[in-house]
Amino acid sequence: MAERIGFIGLGIMGRGMAANLLKAGFPLTVWNRTTTRMQELVAQGAHAGASPADVAERSDIVVICVSDTPDVEEVILGERGVIHGARPGSLVIDCSTISPKATRRIAGRLAEQGIFMLDAPVSGGSEGAAKGTLSIMVGGESEQFERALPVFQAMGKTITHVGGHGAGQTVKLVNQALVVGNCIAMCEALMLAQAGGVDLRKTYEAISQGAAGSWMFTHRAPQIMARDWRPGFTIDLQQKDLRLVLEAADELGVPVLVTSLVFQLYRTLQARGLGSEGNHALVKALEHLAGFQIEPVS
Repeated sequence: MAERIGFIGLGIMGRGMAANLLKAGFPLTVWNRTTTRMQELVAQGAHAGASPADVAERSDIVVICVSDTPDVEEVILGERGVIHGARPGSLVIDCSTISPKATRRIAGRLAEQGIFMLDAPVSGGSEGAAKGTLSIMVGGESEQFERALPVFQAMGKTITHVGGHGAGQTVKLVNQALVVGNCIAMCEALMLAQAGGVDLRKTYEAISQGAAGSWMFTHRAPQIMARDWRPGFTIDLQQKDLRLVLEAADELGVPVLVTSLVFQLYRTLQARGLGSEGNHALVKALEHLAGFQIEPVS
């Protein structure tokens, strides 16, 4: 019999991930701070939990996908947190992107109660969450990784056990440094093409499948060309992740010049009230500096 799954956090990523667990046939109990977000999944067959502790009480494995370190700490260790409902032997899987140091601390608190934990941040945007094609990087004990594999396989395509507690979060920070590096390169390239007077659509077709191609360019360059700022991942969430990258790099003594630059450029966009737009709206910061915009391409 399939283990009972709880899912906490039904935001831009979590709702697609939870829906795929339902499609895979797992008994599912969900909770979200904004309760209206539970309605669609309940209509599809999920049960609504009253609190994180209630979800844990009804589940063998609890998956969490919330915004930031304090949110994870609250839903796991808070007054109505998972730790107060989970039984010894149950498993908590945190798919949020948070501090590796905090992850190790939370795992230690859970272990004191006989509760296992995996840190399993994801990459692939809202598209990957909806399609079940996420990349999932997992830290924690190998036995628990094997136990959780059917759950991961319902949500993702590339699933890698990368080490002990906190390793998943560290690899996700590596991922995010690459994401924004690719993003600013894409934005600069499109600005160069616009200024050079070449056809943006044909430029995209010419280079997207070559050495300059990337997931970012394939999925987000068409959005920039269409002036479509709907988020696969918002600027605000990207900034939160970059703050974690910069904190980790500072602790480790690693220079992260491009990541630091992108963090500052995103800050200017947040100051303009654009934090809820997709992270590809980074191009707007370059447009402001250059004094011209990418022309819409239908």
